[in-house]
Amino acid sequence: MPIPASFPADATHKSVIDRLVEANRRYAAAFHDPGMDARPVLKVAVVACMDARIDLHAALGLELGDCHTIRNAGGVVTDDTIRSLSISQRALGTRSVVLIHHTGCGMESITEDFRTDLEREVGQRPTWAVEAFSDVDQDVRQSMARLRTSPFLLHTDDVRGFVFDVHTGLLREITSD
Repeated sequence: MPIPASFPADATHKSVIDRLVEANRRYAAAFHDPGMDARPVLKVAVVACMDARIDLHAALGLELGDCHTIRNAGGVVTDDTIRSLSISQRALGTRSVVLIHHTGCGMESITEDFRTDLEREVGQRPTWAVEAFSDVDQDVRQSMARLRTSPFLLHTDDVRGFVFDVHTGLLREITSD
């Protein structure tokens, strides 16, 4: 795989992290404080998969400061997602939540055996669930239900879920029916 254009060609012998730190130095040299706080302008939080094929800001027409972004494997609503959303809503004023799963997600091919394999390898069973799924639409529905029934969230009436098509870039809305 070629090195992205944002990395100098002479950086090929350096670690990926070294290249990221160098890119940050170039970024910081031109950085100007945008003068905003942590409260998103659009009062929305986006929960999405961590898949590197999805550029959320570009896909949703967002700018820096528009939203809170919470990403994890599968974009599923876990306890940690609820923790982040609770802080986003109660302390920082978000009111809407957008859930985004996607086609061709790796979580569709992983099973709970992953935890067993980790236990065999490291001698300790993970305390977290893998949260794998076989039906992306159904998992979006499950995630919406988890948000709407959480006692920790203030605003659960403006929750919408989508599946992002990694081939077309289009969102397909999933209803909670």
